[in-house]
Amino acid sequence: MSENNACTNNSRITWEGCSVLLDINDGDRLVFARLSPAAKLKIGNKNCSLQPLIGCAFGSVFQVETASDGPYLSLAQGNINNTEEIRDGQCNVESRDNRALIDNNTAQSLTGEDIEAMRRQGARGNEIIEALIANSATFEKKTSFSQEKYRLKKQKKYAPKVLMRRPVARSICEAYFKKYPSKIGFLRVDTLSLLLSMANVSTNSDILVVDMVGGLLTGAAAERLGGTGFICNSYLGQAPYSMDIVRIFNLSDEISKRIVRSPISDLLSQKPEQIVQHDNVCNVESQPNDQMGTSDSMEEISHPSENGISDLAAENTIIPAVRACKAIKAGEKAQQEIIDMWKENGFSSLIIAAPELDTWTLVRDLLPLLSNSASFAIYHQYLQPLATCMHNLQLGKMAIGLQISEPWLREYQVLPSRTHPCMQMSAFGGYILSGTKICGS
Repeated sequence: MSENNACTNNSRITWEGCSVLLDINDGDRLVFARLSPAAKLKIGNKNCSLQPLIGCAFGSVFQVETASDGPYLSLAQGNINNTEEIRDGQCNVESRDNRALIDNNTAQSLTGEDIEAMRRQGARGNEIIEALIANSATFEKKTSFSQEKYRLKKQKKYAPKVLMRRPVARSICEAYFKKYPSKIGFLRVDTLSLLLSMANVSTNSDILVVDMVGGLLTGAAAERLGGTGFICNSYLGQAPYSMDIVRIFNLSDEISKRIVRSPISDLLSQKPEQIVQHDNVCNVESQPNDQMGTSDSMEEISHPSENGISDLAAENTIIPAVRACKAIKAGEKAQQEIIDMWKENGFSSLIIAAPELDTWTLVRDLLPLLSNSASFAIYHQYLQPLATCMHNLQLGKMAIGLQISEPWLREYQVLPSRTHPCMQMSAFGGYILSGTKICGS
């Protein structure tokens, strides 16, 4: 058994080489990192080693501490601050307010030299925060809400905390949507979950995926399949689309080998025996027209797909099984036997997230690859491409149950005496076209 498989048997504990999502100061900063003894994380102006995170459980909270040899991350014991205790006492409406407080920078008697002296003496971050509160002339006069804000502000400066989260489909999508939404096509987490549900991604399914959102869709589908069925990540042209996000999922070897790649041209090509029979029936003059009929449909959308796509051909090389501890890479080239099986039986689902391609042309060519009664779901940031595709599917009587859905998500802040929708939230989550493929007449 390889080291990767041995460590991933207990998925609650981190291991050397695994990916983690580091949440710094309650979402102020989100960082994806791969744990190793040499890895370092910069928090403020301090570089901390990630060595203490190896072997700890996901969900652990770490705090930046300072020692003689430099800053380091230590596992926090219990609550880092007393905000939970403050919230417990907020059920009763207070009569105090902040009208009498004057912000003239004279309320704090503790100077910067005093704080540096405490650090040299080995004071922890929480001790510095408590000293700041004790030396504040206005802290006791503030409301509990203001006291909590003051404590959190000082905690972020003097005792920053790091929450180690497990990189799953939800956390990865939320992190990318907050930091780099354009890299995942502005795909929100509720849209991603609805996309997988409408495509009927379930156990032992063979999913055809066109993923131009960095591999997020491929990784989420593989995570839901759990090592059963297959996921065929298809692409136009010679260079496959980027699948960098799949590496963050910490997928096991059993799940990774179920993710294969194949160009769309190989899936649309006929079997050799079919080509021989076709040549015997057709005359010589009709051969050029037949060849154009099989290639022109994809040529219209092959040009925009070549722009902005990284070449990952070096990652698809098959590594000889000399060392048993070598992990299996996701996205190996699909075997011809599997492709022939898909051509004969068809895929059970189709998921498309390709904002840069023409939606109708892509669906028109890929829909025949599905088996009858197979579900499909198509995501796009804008409505018009999906509306055009839906209209053409209705005219061609190619699918039933067609609908365009717009996911809607509202995030609430739920706290005692102050439960309300968040002041800043995402107001748009794109559109999804879903339906069921039927047998053509």
